[in-house]
Order: sequence, then structure tokens, then C-alpha cells
Amino acid sequence: MDRKSTDAQPQANIRKGTNQVAVRSHNERLILQLVREQGALTKAEATRATGLSANAISVLFRSLEEEGLLLRDAPIRGKIGQPSTPLRLNPDAHHYVALKIGRRSLELGVVNFVGELVAKTSISLAFPTPEITLDFVQKELNGVLRSAKKSRQSISGMAVSCPSELWSWTDELGAPGEKMDAWRDFDLVQELSTLVPWNILVENDGTAACRAELLFGPHADKQNWIYFYVGTFIGGGVVLNGNVYTGSRGNAGGFGPMRVPDQEGGNRLVDHASLVVLERRLAEAGSAPFEIYENADTWDAFEPQVGNWIADAGRNLAHATVSALSVLDFESVVIDGALPAEVKSRLVAEVRDQLENTDLQGVHMPDIEAGVLGTQARTLGAAATLISADYLNA
Repeated sequence: MDRKSTDAQPQANIRKGTNQVAVRSHNERLILQLVREQGALTKAEATRATGLSANAISVLFRSLEEEGLLLRDAPIRGKIGQPSTPLRLNPDAHHYVALKIGRRSLELGVVNFVGELVAKTSISLAFPTPEITLDFVQKELNGVLRSAKKSRQSISGMAVSCPSELWSWTDELGAPGEKMDAWRDFDLVQELSTLVPWNILVENDGTAACRAELLFGPHADKQNWIYFYVGTFIGGGVVLNGNVYTGSRGNAGGFGPMRVPDQEGGNRLVDHASLVVLERRLAEAGSAPFEIYENADTWDAFEPQVGNWIADAGRNLAHATVSALSVLDFESVVIDGALPAEVKSRLVAEVRDQLENTDLQGVHMPDIEAGVLGTQARTLGAAATLISADYLNA
């Protein structure tokens, strides 16, 4: 499938292979993608889904098994004919080191081939700097590898998810501009390469989170959708024709600057649907604002500020959704973030309610649903970047 395609017209979710030996790698990627989406796949199912011959499918399955990428499940019995044997992804086929650089935290983890975070460590901070980031990796890497029971030689690669232009938005973040400006000329890949032996990829954190939701979430039934990730700032991604669309500079789905109706607080989405806004409201109420990042399970102690923030964020996410729908006919909107599950559910419901009471002439009401990865999305997204590059036709 063409990563660069911008055609958002509805398409059947059908992927075709080819029987030509010269593009065997394409077919292997196709099988891995189908297995990842379905959870497990028999040879007969793969034949029907791809249009490849039964012999070609057998060769592909055998090759992927021999490479350790697929594992056999128990045979399915009780049907006419020989029992069929589903194959699934091998979680231990590859392990990746993933670094998330957030505006309020750093996280280092080891992620397996099916998107499980098998070990991690993190720190909270007021703002990240290059020096703090390198020091964190240097101090924590060996411990994370030990927790994952992995050696450096057993790691297949490293990826980083981080906001684009970390030196921007410093006033909103309350960070000293001169310290954050150090990121401007900092070569992250080169500096990390002095600490680790692997190839390193870097992707925008919102795009990475969207990629993780696509690979590891329950979205095989949809082709065109937008993804909002509510973190310290608002970001996200765009999925077109079943693939993450990154744009010409890798920042597609950077929704923060999107204009919303003029109102108190500002006329950008970032001014309303970001956790930095909630931080300010908590500080004004006499609460410790950074405690929201330390309380992953419940924000009950931060009411009524959380409820007021949900109403404001939901209203403006609805405005942003209508703007996005006017450009491309998305079938769904997925909302995730560094939020407790209950708060995320309330935010999704608020966006849905706002849209149901909005003039939608000229656009169609999309499905509004919650993302499934939450606070882990950006770290898992770093690994998803590597998996996509090596094993998916995207």
C-alpha cells in the first residue's frame, strides 16, 4: 500500500499479493500485517485475503516460521478435512529500546514484537533538556535491559518519540527559553549513538502514538481516521488508506495550532485541549499542578477543575473535528492521552455530545471512540516506528 497516497475515498479493506518471486518481501510483509490485524491466521484465510496461491502461502508461512516471526497455535479440529493450524506473531521475534521524550517526563522501555512494554523506567520533570535526556539514558539503560532480561546484542534497534521543535512553546510550558533553545542545534541521533550500538530512528511523538494505536489497537476495520493525543500539549496523527500519513515534514496531525472560535484563553486548540491548561487551573486553585502526571488511575482529587477542563477541551476538540472533516472525509475520530481511563471516557463522551449538537451540514458525523494505549502510546509508538519500517507495507 502506498504510504504517500492522499486519496481518502472509502475503500474495501482488501490487500492483494503477487505470485512473482521478485516481490516476495512485499508478500511476507503483507502476511505479517494480516496476522497482526487478525491475531492469528490460517493458510486458507491468508489465501482468501490475499489472492495468492495456496502454494505461495505455504512457502511464505514456512519462511516466516523459520525466521522466528510466526508461531503455530493449536490445530483447529472438528471441521471437515484436515485440521487447520493458525499462526500468530512471535512476541520474542524482536525487542526494541524505546525512548519517549515528553515535555513533562522521560520514559525508557523495552518493547517486544507484539507491542508489549516488557520493562520501563521513567522520570517526571518540569521540562526536558538535552543534558538531562542523555544522562537519563546513560544511567537507566542497563537497568531496563536487565529488567527485560535482554542484552544489548539481543536488541534489534532503538527509536525515539519526541515533540517536534522542543524549543518552541516555552511560554506555554513555563520553561526557560534559553535552556530549551539547546534543542535547536542538538543532534539527538548522533549523541545517542555514543551511548548505544543500534541504529536509531526518531519520530514526532504524536505521529508515533498514532502509529502505535494503528498497529496495536483494534482498528483493522477502518481505513481513514484522525487521532488526537492529549498530553501536556495536544498532538496526534492522520491515518489514510490504512497507513499513517506523516506529511512532507513528518508533522501531519500536529493539531495544536489549529484555529478554533475566539474565546477566553486563546483561539488555538492547544489553548484549550492540553493538560498544560489544566495545570494552570489547578495552580490557580491552590493545587500542585504536576500531580496529575503522578496519578495515573484517578483525578477525583482535582475536581471541579477537571470537569471544567473536560467541557472546554471537548467543545474545542469538536470544533477541530469539524475542521478536519471539511478537508478529508474521515470515518472515525480516536481520542487518547495521558489521562486516567475514566477521564478519557468523559472527554470522548463530551466530544460526541458536542458534535451531536453542532451544525454538521456538509460533513458526516464520524464515530468517536477512545484510544486504548493511554500513557504508554508514545513509548510504544517509538517501537511501532521500527516495526513499520521493517515489517509492514506502509
